[in-house]
Amino acid sequence: MSAPRPVLLAGGRIVDPSQQLDAIGDVLVEDGKVTRAGGKIAGPEGARRVDCSGKVVSPGFVDVHCHLREPGREDVETIASGARAAAAGGFTAVCAMPNTDPVTDNQAAVGFIIRQAQLAGAARVYPIGAISVGQRGEAMAEMGEMIGAGAVAVSDDGKPVVSAHLMRTTLEYARNFGIPVADHCEEPTLAAGGAMNEGIVSARLGLKGIPGEAEEIMVIRDILLARLTGGHVHLCHMSTRGSVELIRWGKDRGINVTAEVCPHHLHLTEEAVGQYNTNAKMNPPLRTAADVEALQQAVKDGTIDVIATDHAPHHYDEKEREFADAPNGIVGLETALAVVNTALVASRIISVHDLVNRMSVLPARIFHLPGGTLRAGAPADVTVFDPAEAWTVDATRFRTKGRNSPWSGRELTGRVHLTLVRGAVAHELAG
Repeated sequence: MSAPRPVLLAGGRIVDPSQQLDAIGDVLVEDGKVTRAGGKIAGPEGARRVDCSGKVVSPGFVDVHCHLREPGREDVETIASGARAAAAGGFTAVCAMPNTDPVTDNQAAVGFIIRQAQLAGAARVYPIGAISVGQRGEAMAEMGEMIGAGAVAVSDDGKPVVSAHLMRTTLEYARNFGIPVADHCEEPTLAAGGAMNEGIVSARLGLKGIPGEAEEIMVIRDILLARLTGGHVHLCHMSTRGSVELIRWGKDRGINVTAEVCPHHLHLTEEAVGQYNTNAKMNPPLRTAADVEALQQAVKDGTIDVIATDHAPHHYDEKEREFADAPNGIVGLETALAVVNTALVASRIISVHDLVNRMSVLPARIFHLPGGTLRAGAPADVTVFDPAEAWTVDATRFRTKGRNSPWSGRELTGRVHLTLVRGAVAHELAG
């Protein structure tokens, strides 16, 4: 394959927390790598010049938590459609969770995902292998073989690791391989049958609720097991202020714990369920305004390391059910930047620098992935976005096959204009 044409991104605000860089300047991309970032650059003859004035030029976003559904549910999403959706949202790399059918619990399944991603030619896709065989929570899957095939972490996401013994053993093995163990924190007997946050709203709607303690019990268990083993536990989709306090406790003691939060938990509350809106049904559920505020502050102060989408497409018919029977999850790749920008940057809770740090630099660093920087010689994975541009979400125009978005029809601020992956254009906003 021939190298992509050189690209000169001219006159943008370059924001790269990996270099403490925030200045107006140019970025030159050649042969799939960043040649130079900053200052005025003439560029080689024949380079494509892109006027980025008024826009932010940053390292490409990295999503460490999404569901691409292939193999098994290609009617809902494929690796190709998910990779295109990722690029449209400014993500140059995504990590695919293993709750596929069959489960990604062996080296052949990992290899399949990598091959499909290469064929797609959009955002990079990194497989996450299952912790347990079939995600049944019993026998540990062949971690070494999956890592050898290209898995970058292990998780049984979609299901909690109920067995403390299995979680301990996994953390011990993963420590030897230098990878994170990403856990879905949910105590199943407390959460059983729940459809939304337990509280006044669930009582008013007559829906069984899930208390925040169902998450927090497993958060502290995992932190204690990380302390015991020295392994790296990564806590998925945190949703409560209690979890924030526990993560802060663990970090203050030097325990190897990192955590993520999703855009929807930073922007929406349980009130979004409204009159049984299934596009506001997810697990963990939307919580209270106090929880949202605590999560926002945790992003600001670094207690929460990463913003991840938990992109979870579903077929329209599946979501058009009684609320309690509808599946959990929403699509998020194409709205993540705008939701985080609207909820946190526009309200001056965090800066654009912080946003790029939480959505690019730290996800790449924590999961040991290429990217997350515009240093000379780094992969030319670059996102160009306008943090001031308002637009109305139209789910029918998404690149993902999923339409299950709680923001459809709503105005958000912040829009991706250009995404480069390996120096090639993976997405460009028309017009």
